Amino acid sequence: MSFPLHPPGRPEKSRASEALLVTESGTPLAVIQGEKDPFGSPQEVRTALGTAALVVPVPGTHSFTKPPTDVLAAATTFLTNLGTVS
Repeated sequence: MSFPLHPPGRPEKSRASEALLVTESGTPLAVIQGEKDPFGSPQEVRTALGTAALVVPVPGTHSFTKPPTDVLAAATTFLTNLGTVS
């Protein structure tokens, strides 16, 4: 659900090109990213991917530490809206 943009503390080792391969193929991409994710904050991911992907910030880090209802809601919204994307 989250994207490891870079190793913790190593933003110069970006993996943005991997995610951009998905969007460049025409496949919609949503990244549901924890606000305190050591692999890249939602803002870092948004900056790296631009408007190519939907980036949804949620509380937390890179893993589920509680019932992930916010993650489920974000994923459900994205998947529901796929039918409206042309």
